[in-house]
Amino acid sequence: MDIRHLKYFMEVAENCSFTQAARNLYVSQPAISKVIKNIENELGVILFDRSGKQVVLTDAGKVLYKQAQGIMKSFQNLTKEINDLTNMEKGKICIGLPPMIGSRFFPKVLGQFRELYPNISIQIVEVGAKVVEAEVERGNLDMGVAVLPVDKEIFYYFRFVQDSLKLVVHPAHPLAKRKSVTLSELSKEDFVFFHEDFRLHDRILEECNRVGFEPNLVTKSSQWDFISEMTAYKLGISLLPETICAELDTNRVKVIPLVDPEIPWHLGVIWRKDGYLSYAAREWIRILEISKLSRTHF
Repeated sequence: MDIRHLKYFMEVAENCSFTQAARNLYVSQPAISKVIKNIENELGVILFDRSGKQVVLTDAGKVLYKQAQGIMKSFQNLTKEINDLTNMEKGKICIGLPPMIGSRFFPKVLGQFRELYPNISIQIVEVGAKVVEAEVERGNLDMGVAVLPVDKEIFYYFRFVQDSLKLVVHPAHPLAKRKSVTLSELSKEDFVFFHEDFRLHDRILEECNRVGFEPNLVTKSSQWDFISEMTAYKLGISLLPETICAELDTNRVKVIPLVDPEIPWHLGVIWRKDGYLSYAAREWIRILEISKLSRTHF
């Protein structure tokens, strides 16, 4: 059994499918099946229950998967560290950014970094904050922007935005002239919501449930400008961060402070505590920390 075999095994486990694992790895399904069978023969156990439509890890498979995660992380760290020794200021950083965040906070810093390190490439992966957090933990992203708080046992982070959500309505809405609105007053409203991949989706749902109602969701999106446009066309109300509300056309929508409760929107750059951080990634964090982007350090 070698690293390649473990990678094949983990791909099958994570996709619950030999066929999908083969597609993801660009190898034939028989090749995947042969590798898994060889591992099972070597260990003397069955790793997958193949009786259903999806393959499922057996108890022995779960034990191997847990150990394989640690082994793969160690191998990734080793590879990155060796590359650092040979490349030094060359390399690549993979950063996860929620779509509504990247264009607002990072272009200037990216430009500064590019001037200092033209040989380091930066790959931006645009996904929701929940996916960013999961992928940083798995080691698929070097770092990313997440909605705080995050698990301090898993991540280092520094905070760069401390914001709160505001209510956005059409100017003709009955609440448009109010100086503030409580969340419970929105129980009968139609909501334009963020997609499930966004931490704000869960946070708003939690707060609505806490004050006693389930919001009626008319549509969901990953784009704040689409959400605000839907609100401008009277398709529902929305809750957006204050930073984004500052850019909205106040002739088309009205922004109202949300109180009782105030819903915070704090952002931080996160990276894994037990992962190896390359020279390039460490330099990126250093540039972020000395730029105006960073407001509060941890």
